[in-house]
Parts: sequence; C-alpha cells; structure tokens
Amino acid sequence: MGLFDKNVLNSGNQVKDSLSPPEAVAAITLAAIASDGYMSEEEVNSICVILPRMKLFQSYTKDKIMGMIEKLLNFLQQEGIDALFNAAQASLPENLRESAFALATDMVLADGVVTKEEQGFLNDLYHSLGIANDVANQIVQVMLIKNRG
Repeated sequence: MGLFDKNVLNSGNQVKDSLSPPEAVAAITLAAIASDGYMSEEEVNSICVILPRMKLFQSYTKDKIMGMIEKLLNFLQQEGIDALFNAAQASLPENLRESAFALATDMVLADGVVTKEEQGFLNDLYHSLGIANDVANQIVQVMLIKNRG
C-alpha cells in the first residue's frame, strides 16, 4: 500500500523526448497539477512563481521559465500526462527526485483540495521515483503543514 493507494500513471508509454533536469522537475510539477484532469491558468502561473525560488532555476529569467512551461504544456497537450511524466522520470537525476516530489506535493496541496486522482498521482510518483516510503510521508506531512495556513 502507498500514500494514497491508486495507480494513475501508465509506465508502459515510451519516452519520445529527452528533457533537461530543470525541464524534468517542471514537467513533474505540471503533471501533478494536471493529474486531476483540470489545469487552471492560476496553477500554471504559480509554477512560474515557485520555480525561480529553487537553486536549479536561479539562472533562469522569467521569459526562459515561461518558454520552458509553454514547451512542456504543448508536450502535455500533444502526448498526454503519461508521456510527459515518463519523459520527466527518464531525465530526472537521482539528486532531484525528492525535490521534484516535494514540489509536486506542494502544488497539489496548495488549493486545499486533493482529489482521488491527485492522491493516486502522488502515490505513483513517489514509487516511480524510488523515494522511500518514510521520506515520502515526511514530505507530505511537511507540505500539509505548509499549506495549512
């Protein structure tokens, strides 16, 4: 059993594109907010605010982040969430996996409503990224506390 006990991701999709590590982190974040089948402009804009706070994106201008997000949104629309996730997973270095999971969890919890699809996505995400159950639970607990207020 996992964090939320539902399988959303289809690991059978083939990776068509290679992403840079920053793109992989952003792609996982986009997949997280798209996992409930709905992605608002506000959610996409919040990614553009959160990413520059990470050391990984310190050298990125606002325009470069927007261009990257647009590229990933196009990929998502053309190929679907599974393909986007699989490309991100294949391109994500080991040292960024927990960070990507934390960012995805933060985005899912930010609106105060966690759908079954989002729960399933996060459960599948930590398994797919090889994050230990206790670490994933700690990340979820911290993000729950962060987003309480």
